[in-house]
Amino acid sequence: MSNPPTPQSPTENAPENAPQPEARGAKARQLLGMKGAEAGEQNIWKIRLQLMKPITWIPLIWGVVCGAASSGSYTWTLENVLMAAACMLLSGPLMTGYTQTLNDFYDREIDAINEPYRPIPSGAISVPQVVTQILVLLIAGFALAYGLDVWAQNEFPTITTVAVVGAFLAYIYSAPPLKLKQNGWLGNYALGASYITLPWCAGHALFGELNITIVVLTMFYSLAGLGIAIVNDFKSVEGDRQLGLKSLPVMFGIMPAAWICVLSIDIFQTGIAAYLVSIHQNLYAVLLMLLVIPQITFQDMYFMRNPLENDVKYQASAQPFLVLGMLVTGLAIGQAAI
Repeated sequence: MSNPPTPQSPTENAPENAPQPEARGAKARQLLGMKGAEAGEQNIWKIRLQLMKPITWIPLIWGVVCGAASSGSYTWTLENVLMAAACMLLSGPLMTGYTQTLNDFYDREIDAINEPYRPIPSGAISVPQVVTQILVLLIAGFALAYGLDVWAQNEFPTITTVAVVGAFLAYIYSAPPLKLKQNGWLGNYALGASYITLPWCAGHALFGELNITIVVLTMFYSLAGLGIAIVNDFKSVEGDRQLGLKSLPVMFGIMPAAWICVLSIDIFQTGIAAYLVSIHQNLYAVLLMLLVIPQITFQDMYFMRNPLENDVKYQASAQPFLVLGMLVTGLAIGQAAI
């Protein structure tokens, strides 16, 4: 009797030139601008997309949603959906794409140490091509911001002002002589504000009247965003140390910086919950605190045990609860405004 055929693995049955799962994963990480990518992409448009780090657009797009919710005036009409989508395009691909490309341009020396697979240090794209991309994204962003002000019939060009402030903040964050990212406190707060305050204010101004309460509240919320910004510093500790950049992990050490990170996220969200109680939005305050609980759980499971190895895993597991908490806050403010 002949022996039964030996089962083959999926990779044995696959064609020789079929991309392996690991290769496909590396390609996806490369296009999204994530840690752990690989060099080798030849398509110039894919390289340009990698420079814009699409993975970083998500919080900005979500910030627009929170701003629309906090306005208390958003309704589900076709026009409002289109306006919101245009504002998401502004905050995500255009202004965040500009910011990330600008940051890569000024970080090309440190990326050569920390992430040599990035497009500029790997030589996949020339410096003049990068400069052109920065200018195109910036001009397109300003044009769309002004168009949204006209569409929303804003007497004062609030959205355009937010875009200009964001562009200026991105420049002084990345470029000398100020280069705020060299200072762990200022740089991380500027990053947190860019991810929370600016898109939130743009979304609010699109459907309501932006006021000082929203600006102050979102700037306070950005202190929680400071913690998320610190997480990004753990992937570049060695290069920061070599080039003299004073990130918090470099200044204080790995574990003290990790504690600053998690406490800023948890404490300031608790402060936001207290504010919601003060405006009689008790249910939303309870929901916000319930969302803090899984964040603390994942902080203990992943981040505090090994910040250097688990930074991405922690962001993937805990950050969704932070952004859901932002929406809860926006809905609460919008409800109070009605």
